[in-house]
Amino acid sequence: MKKGKQMKLIILMTALLLLAAAGSHGEELTLDKAIEIGLQNNYSIQIARNNAKISANNKGEGTAGFLPTIDASGGYELGTSDEESNSAGSLGDTDSENLNAQLALNWTIFDGLKMFADKAQFDALAKLGEYQARDIIESNVVAISSTYFNLVQLEQLLDVARESRDISLERFNQEKVRNELGGASTTDLLNAQVAYNTDQSSLIEQELQVEIAAKDLNILLGRDPATPVTVVKEIVIPQLVVDYDGLLLQAQEYNAAILSARQNMEIANQSLKGARSNFFPKLALNASYGYTDRTTSSSPSPSLFEDITTETTSGTVGLQLTFNLFKGGRDKIKLTNAKIEANNQRLALRDEEIQLAGQVRQTWDTFNRRMELVRLEEENVVAARQNIELQQDRYKLGVTGSLDFRDAQVSYIRAQTTLISARFQARISRLEIDQLIGKIKVS
Repeated sequence: MKKGKQMKLIILMTALLLLAAAGSHGEELTLDKAIEIGLQNNYSIQIARNNAKISANNKGEGTAGFLPTIDASGGYELGTSDEESNSAGSLGDTDSENLNAQLALNWTIFDGLKMFADKAQFDALAKLGEYQARDIIESNVVAISSTYFNLVQLEQLLDVARESRDISLERFNQEKVRNELGGASTTDLLNAQVAYNTDQSSLIEQELQVEIAAKDLNILLGRDPATPVTVVKEIVIPQLVVDYDGLLLQAQEYNAAILSARQNMEIANQSLKGARSNFFPKLALNASYGYTDRTTSSSPSPSLFEDITTETTSGTVGLQLTFNLFKGGRDKIKLTNAKIEANNQRLALRDEEIQLAGQVRQTWDTFNRRMELVRLEEENVVAARQNIELQQDRYKLGVTGSLDFRDAQVSYIRAQTTLISARFQARISRLEIDQLIGKIKVS
């Protein structure tokens, strides 16, 4: 009975140790979760969103000049004067108290339609800020996704390196037994040892690469670089259901760089309208209302003269028309430069459209070629796995030599490595396509 309790205790402790070891790797991090963390914590993304908010805040009738300005002013003054005079009407020494307040309104009614151009320009700038922020966020999401998939790839390669090390260890142990029994040469034993040491070295190097990739991912996620990361060791390549023409149409409609170029052209056009407004007269409405309260007291004979109190209210309303006749040609120069800038933005948009078409074509071709490589490498892995299994059986029977076995092992590992790399490259190409057509998650 006592032994039974001890056995249960040992089993329980072992289970707890296994659970602790499993939990030490941290919670499994999916790609969606990594993107969600990055969108919340990445500093470049936060800055981009704040800049977009600034552009949106600048949009409005008040910023463009549609609304009037109202200024309020007021003052309070105390004064004193000493006067000596033989005049019977002299007030003598006096003290004065002055209180005044004023409201002034200024409203531009017509400015050559500049306020409308400014309003449209601020709207375009707000949109541009939104597209620029989206472009930055998309680039960061792509960077996070690429780094995530790179870590997945390295984890898969680590499994391959560990499998190769285990195969070499099994072979090394078999050669030691054979050598002790006199059935294997020292050369075969040494070759097996070299193969094992080589694979063990590759495994250590691969572990280092995984640690570096995990650190890089944590930095992109705005986390402590030492945070444990456990990824889903699978790279799924979404199927592309549109042809090249459909892909190009989506890119022309949703690509953030193209949308930004269009907004830059719109901003330049509105700036051109604003430059033309300088050649029109400007009409403004002015109004003001003022109040003054002044009190004067005299001494030393206040009984002869009562305090003098004066209250004044005033109001004015007027229209002011201004028309600049000559400004040294500055308005003409500004208009000419605005025309040149508008033309530059049209050229920039056309250049962006051509570059986008080239990027879509290149990425489309690259993705299809890499998918062909994936299918080819999958066939190679199947063949290489069958070959290594066959060579393992023959090696145990002593039919296959150590060099032939090692060649089969190396071919199998190379096939697995090439397939993993091909899948990674194809997934990155698919990610680039999503960015080109504006399908990257940014919220």
